[in-house]
Amino acid sequence: MTGINTYDKKSGWIEKILRCGIISWILVIVIWGLGSLSYDAYFLPSPYETIEGLKEVWNNHTLQRDIVASLFRVLKGWLSAVVLGVPLGLMVGTFKPIKWLMDPILSFFRFVPAIALTTLFLMWFGVGDESKIALIIYASFFPIFINTIAGVALADFSLIEAASVMGASKTKIFFLVIVPSAVSNIYTGIRLGLSSSFICIVAAEMLVGSDGLGYLINSSKLYYKTNCAFAGIVSLALLGFLSDKLIQFIGRRTLKNFGVK
Repeated sequence: MTGINTYDKKSGWIEKILRCGIISWILVIVIWGLGSLSYDAYFLPSPYETIEGLKEVWNNHTLQRDIVASLFRVLKGWLSAVVLGVPLGLMVGTFKPIKWLMDPILSFFRFVPAIALTTLFLMWFGVGDESKIALIIYASFFPIFINTIAGVALADFSLIEAASVMGASKTKIFFLVIVPSAVSNIYTGIRLGLSSSFICIVAAEMLVGSDGLGYLINSSKLYYKTNCAFAGIVSLALLGFLSDKLIQFIGRRTLKNFGVK
């Protein structure tokens, strides 16, 4: 029995290590480091050279400024997309006349990538934050909108029928049956919308702008500072990763009753 307990403890520790992702990150860094030995720092900087790039842009306060600028645009655009996408998705998924009216237009535009509209948005909204935020809203709206509609479709028809038989109004059925059924999918759409926001902001800042992580990556390349470009990429990945983890933490704590895990 002691041997079995010892084995269980060891396998438990191994499982914890694997689940936390430490081994995955070690493998990535090792492969990256070995790969960088075959190239010079301009083509593929090593992990150490990337850390040096991070120190450089941190010490001259460039990284802090760019992180704040990008996060502001991402949060404003993403939250605006949530405010637009969730109610519209609930309405389109619930009310057939609205679906018939809006579905052809929205189904057409969701296949047009945000990057294809960059030039038009710059013409319409200018080179300031407005065009970048508008692009983020466009890019993150469709994952939220489509997942919300899918969530409405998962509503249990027998519950809707039972509520109707018991005399519940359409408004009560909407808020007490349909919306709770869609919460898990809405949550997934919100997470996907956030990842789309980070992808879009980099493209927008690379094309035009004077700050942000996309601008940092692009300008570093122009000045042959590939390690600083890698520093911007790593910073962007960390920001996206931590933002998603924060949403997962909040979701697990507040939406557990709706099937969010």
